Amino acid sequence: MNERKKQLITDIQNLLNSYNTDNTTSINPSLLEFMDENTLISIIDSLLNQKENLIKADEEWLEKFKKYDN
Repeated sequence: MNERKKQLITDIQNLLNSYNTDNTTSINPSLLEFMDENTLISIIDSLLNQKENLIKADEEWLEKFKKYDN
């Protein structure tokens, strides 16, 4: 496996672990090494979009909470 793919797999693992710092996710690289770089990048894009959507939902919730606080 080349270094670029190793880094992409590490990035996927890091993104998964950024959701919940209490539990860590470990990915066996052999499970993802058969994928090409474009597929791995697509997974990263999907994870980033999910994280962005969660952040937006949290912000919306906080805004509603602030309205009740006043």
